[in-house]
Amino acid sequence: LADTCDGLGGAVSRQRALEIMKDSRLGTYGAVGLLAVLTVKAVALTGLAVRDLAAALALMPVAHCWSRVAAVALLRALPYAGDIEHAKAKPMAQQLDATGLAVALGWAVLAGVLASPWWSVNLLVAGALATAVTAWLMARWLRRRLGGYTGDTLGATQQLSELAVYLVLLAMLSRS
Repeated sequence: LADTCDGLGGAVSRQRALEIMKDSRLGTYGAVGLLAVLTVKAVALTGLAVRDLAAALALMPVAHCWSRVAAVALLRALPYAGDIEHAKAKPMAQQLDATGLAVALGWAVLAGVLASPWWSVNLLVAGALATAVTAWLMARWLRRRLGGYTGDTLGATQQLSELAVYLVLLAMLSRS
């Protein structure tokens, strides 16, 4: 997340953004992005836990699983934007087949089913939709900005998707 914020936070070229994301140092955009996401995540989880601690604890692995599916969906939908020869995880730089995406979706459905004693179907569907919308928005942005994904942007997608689930469920519970 921090590397993606550093690389894509400023108005730099595609090539410069990719160079910044490879740099291991934490920059201003990365620090602010990391602090913001962690703070909002803590506040959202606290808000959920105040309502029902058991439900909040049941939601955490579900949101995590769903957010991983968002990253996997980008592996399927987008090309690798970096230099494949210098990729740290070369298998990640290869486009995922439909079977891999189906397996990830199967795990996500199973996670939702396992959480159903604590969360209504409406809330679970809302969380799944939040994940899908976040993945779709990230895919559009990354296609336009970088021409694809990198490992850093997959991690950012995962973190933002997980946060989206928490925020949507908290918003829906706050309305009722």
